[in-house]
Amino acid sequence: MNINVSKVNKPRMGSGKRFLLMLSAMGPGIVVMLADTDAGSIITAAQTGAQWGYKLIGLMLILIPILYIVQELTTRIGIVTKKGHGELIEETFGKGWAWLSVCTLFVSTIGALITEFSGIMGVGLLFGVSKWITVPLAVAALILLSVTGKYKVVERVAIVVGAFELVFIPAMIFAKPDYTSVMMSLVGSQPLNSSAYWLMISANVGAVIMPWMVFYQQGAVVDKGLTEKNLKASRIDTIFGSIITQLICCVVIIAVAATIGMKDPNASLNTVQQISQALTPFLGEATGKILFAVGLTGAALVAAIVVTLASSWGFGEIFKKPSSLNCKWSEAPAFYIFYSTLLIIAGIIVLSGIPLVPLTLGVEILNTVLLPIVLGFLIALAWKVLPKKHALHLWEKIILIIIYIVITVLGVLTLYLTF
Repeated sequence: MNINVSKVNKPRMGSGKRFLLMLSAMGPGIVVMLADTDAGSIITAAQTGAQWGYKLIGLMLILIPILYIVQELTTRIGIVTKKGHGELIEETFGKGWAWLSVCTLFVSTIGALITEFSGIMGVGLLFGVSKWITVPLAVAALILLSVTGKYKVVERVAIVVGAFELVFIPAMIFAKPDYTSVMMSLVGSQPLNSSAYWLMISANVGAVIMPWMVFYQQGAVVDKGLTEKNLKASRIDTIFGSIITQLICCVVIIAVAATIGMKDPNASLNTVQQISQALTPFLGEATGKILFAVGLTGAALVAAIVVTLASSWGFGEIFKKPSSLNCKWSEAPAFYIFYSTLLIIAGIIVLSGIPLVPLTLGVEILNTVLLPIVLGFLIALAWKVLPKKHALHLWEKIILIIIYIVITVLGVLTLYLTF
């Protein structure tokens, strides 16, 4: 009788060890999705609920699988190739195309950081704290966090901070929405003849799928050292994050629609203070102010971490410089200088004074316009660099092409309606 000694002697991994292995691989997906629900997304959701009630709840739910498909592909490429997004574009398509993708990332990053720091500034003003204290303090804290020399430390801090967004759930409960009306909105008629409604759709899509997300999650799985055995855990990480981020957006829309949207849909919502003050008659002054402030601060800080890292990884790859959070300052000076400079520039712009809500909607619409470029590169990379074992299935190719066409059409429509 022949006995396969290798099979007999090979120890089996217990369910406990498999679970721990899965947990150790999780993180990048949750972090990038918590960052996806950033200050801009929260404010866009609030504006959506105030102006259009529950009508866009259905869109938020439809975007869950779309968001997962895009980000799962990002992690698959990063884990299999062990290369960042910018580096892979340069190797596959040339330096010119890599520069185009990274410049797109840079524009998106600056816009996002301005909205994050504007949100933090607005929260400070709610409690009478000067912007000259809150914004520099946030910039300094984010710079200090980056120089810990460990990716895992930054990831854990980002998850804890981002978890503060969950306070919007009790805010929704206190708002006492009509849940029957919420459910009916999923099958109700839509004002598709309204250009303002289409711009709000565009802003919400731009607030969900952002260019910097692709760069971050691909760079994060590489920096964390994930391998092909972590693919399943990475997918669970991504789907869990996709559901959480969209549910938070739904919660904010419902909370605002049930309060401002019902009583004063034309309320002026041009600052964080105005949004908070509009909610306080329904949630109570202390409750409304504190819940909104905690949630928005968590959203803004985790997004600032993710956005700045995404851009820093992208430029580090283009310039062939060490670009890892696992490196000390002396080992990757260009990476840390670029990271710090981005934060300082965005902080200075915010301190110069700028209206938050109109800027936020503009940034999210800009994301929708830029997204076809980033998504196009992602799909093209998947076609060319994934080995047969991990290559796209036919159904994946069809779905990705449909998503790309819809996003591109929406971007063109947005430009038409805006200009």
